[in-house]
Amino acid sequence: MIKLPAPSLTGTISVEAALQDRISSRRYGPEPLSLAQVSQLLWAAQGIVRSGTRRTAPSAGALYPLEVYVVAAHIQGLEPGFYHYHPHDHGLEPMASGDLREQLAAAALGQGPLGRAPVSLLLTAVYERTAKKYGNRARRYVHMEVGHVAQNIYLQAAGLGLGTVMIGAFDDDKVQRLLSLHDEAPLAIMPVGRLP
Repeated sequence: MIKLPAPSLTGTISVEAALQDRISSRRYGPEPLSLAQVSQLLWAAQGIVRSGTRRTAPSAGALYPLEVYVVAAHIQGLEPGFYHYHPHDHGLEPMASGDLREQLAAAALGQGPLGRAPVSLLLTAVYERTAKKYGNRARRYVHMEVGHVAQNIYLQAAGLGLGTVMIGAFDDDKVQRLLSLHDEAPLAIMPVGRLP
C-alpha cells in the first residue's frame, strides 16, 4: 500500500468560485501532477469524513458501491501504473505497472484526452452492494452516486487549478479486460491535468 499525503481540509478558493471555474477540459499541459494533488482528488472522490465511516460523496444507504482506480503516467513520486484507491487507508494499492494511457484511450473509442492526461480516474461499480438493500432500484441509485463523485472531482480539480472531463464513451469489455476488473462495471473515466 502506498500511503498518500493527508488531504487538505482548507482550500484556496470558495465552493462558489469552484462552481464558477468548473469546466470540462479535454486539453492538458505537459507538466506532471504532484502526489498531493492526486491525493486531494481521490479524497474528494471517496475520502473518509467526520465519523470515520462516511465519505465525501453521498451513497444510498451508505453502502458505497463505487471503487476508484488511478491510471497514472506523470505523477511526481508515483511510478506509472494502475492503482486501486483504498479510502479507509487513504492509500493506493498497485495493480499493474507501466504507462497504460494509450491502451485505455483505445478502449475508450480512441478518445485523445486519455492518452495525454498525466492521470485518469476510473470509477467503477459493484451493483450488488446496493442491490442487497434496494433491489431493482439499485442501478438508479448507483448512477446517481457516480454523478455525485464526478462533480466532487470536477470541483476539486477547479480548486487545484486543474482540468478534467467525464468520459462515458468506452467499450466496457475492453476496459474490464485491460484493467482486469472482474466483478465491477466501469461507469466513467476522468482524465485530469493542468490547464494549458
